[in-house]
Formats: sequence, structure tokens, C-alpha cells
Amino acid sequence: MVTKPPINRTNDYAFKRIFGSEEGKEALLGLLNAVLDPPPEKLLAEVELLDRELDPKYLLDRAARLDILARTQDGTIINIEVQIANKYNIDKRTLFYWAGLYHGQLQSGQEFSQLHKTIAINILGFDWFREDERYHHTFHIREDRSGEKLTDDLEIHFLELEKAKRLKRRPQNTLEEWLMYLNNLQGEEMEAIAMKNPGIRKAMTIEEMFYKNRLERRLYELREKAARDEISMLAGARAEGRAEGRAEGRAEGRAEGKIAMAQDAICQFLEVRFGNDARDLQQAVRHIDSLEVLNRIINRIFKAASLQEARSIIKET
Repeated sequence: MVTKPPINRTNDYAFKRIFGSEEGKEALLGLLNAVLDPPPEKLLAEVELLDRELDPKYLLDRAARLDILARTQDGTIINIEVQIANKYNIDKRTLFYWAGLYHGQLQSGQEFSQLHKTIAINILGFDWFREDERYHHTFHIREDRSGEKLTDDLEIHFLELEKAKRLKRRPQNTLEEWLMYLNNLQGEEMEAIAMKNPGIRKAMTIEEMFYKNRLERRLYELREKAARDEISMLAGARAEGRAEGRAEGRAEGRAEGKIAMAQDAICQFLEVRFGNDARDLQQAVRHIDSLEVLNRIINRIFKAASLQEARSIIKET
């Protein structure tokens, strides 16, 4: 009997399929209540999923953000993002996206009083707060001396999976159970946790359905490859930068990297959509070394309904 490989739950495509679908709402609510830890009378019982569709164009882009965006019944906006590779910018990155979600609530002519609380939850596969072994950090805007909150509208969470993994003990609360789940715990220990945690039990049920769907599994595998490529590219860029130390070399490397990323995105789409029939098109794409041309193809190729249409787009561009 062949044992199937376990799903990597921090693969952003798998994460979005498990927590960002209507069928996964029970799992999402369980995770949110564990992270936010509201009093019993304020536990989240319902959320509205926003931006529910997965655009194939972004599935094949290793730089894309496949995050979860939801709104609670009182209008609070919650964004969850998984970040596995350390790009050394998570502090500015989370503020940038939080600001966009906050100001994006208002349409022209609306009052500032209509802005709702916005919460960012970052699940990290690396240590960011290196001098502190706590796995959960929460930030608000406070006055320096008194600690008084300026407003409750900003709330940012960081969950560091590696620190939770180093606990080397059984989970002592619901949040730790979820962190064990996200750290890909398997076997009897995971089953025991799922038995008493309905949200995790639901997430594992969706995992099973997800794994049995051939197309879903293929897209998951492409995101796994993209994540590995991104980590390798970041490590390689750092090593090359240290070795060369030349601005010209770094600029050239970045340009070549962008061309390779664009070629990968197009070729992976062709492979998923048309299979072996598109091998010649993939070879043609690999010979295009103009980023401008590749970007024009990307802007059109994901709308191709047939192999002939895809072929025309590539040849015409």
C-alpha cells in the first residue's frame, strides 16, 4: 500500500482552499477565534469571505499573494497571509497592505467615521522577533508613556511557526493546537487534537477532499515548486550579491530573474491548461528574452479558451 505524502498546510494555495472557501468557514472561524481570543460572548460566529475567486494567473506567479480576506458581522476587516520565506520586509509589508485595506473601505464622499477596524494576521515560517521566544505578538497604536490606545482600528498579529515548533510539548491552548496543525503535525497526536477541536477536524476533512482532486493537487504542486524556487532565488541572490558586490551585476541578475519568472508563469499555465499538446508553445516562450513581450503575453494568455487561441496570442505578440 502506497502512503500518500502529507499536504504542506502552509502552501498558500492549500491554505486558501482550506480556509478561504465557504466549506472551510468553520475552520477559518476556529483559527480566527484562537488568534484573536475574544471573550466568550464576542466569539466570531460568522464571517463574509471577500475576494473568493482564485485567478489562475496568480496561482502560477511565485510573487503573488494568495491570502484570506474576510469581514465580520460588525464590519471588521481581517486579512491573513502566510509568509514562509524571510524577505526581511515583513514589518513594512504588513503596514503597507493594512493601510490599503483600511483606506480602501471608503468611497468618494464617505465620512471617516465609516472606517472599520482592520486586522492583519501574519503567519511566518521564520523567526522575526529574534530576541523573544514568544510565538505570538500583537501590535496596536499606543501613546508612548501612558500606553493609552490612540484607536482600536489597527491590530496586527505575527505568529511564528518555528518558535511554536520548538516548544517540544503538547499544546496548552487552542492557538497552540492550530500552530501544531500549521506546522504539519501528523499521526495519532494530530488525530487526538482534531477529535476535540471541530475547526481542525473540518480543516482535515477538506484536506482529504483536496488531495483527491487531481487538478487541485496539480495546482498545489505548482505553488510548492514556486515557493521552493523563490526561496532558492532569494538565497542565490544573497550569495551572489556577497560574492560580486557589484550594482551592475545585481541589476542584470534581477532582470534575468524577472524574465525567468514570466516564462515560468506562462509555461506552467500552458502545462496545466493544455498538457503535452502545448510543449512546442512552451519551448517558444523559453526563447523569448524580452520582458516587455512576456508581460504582454501574460496580460492575454490566461484568458485563452483553447490551445489555438493561446498559440495565436504567443505568435501575434
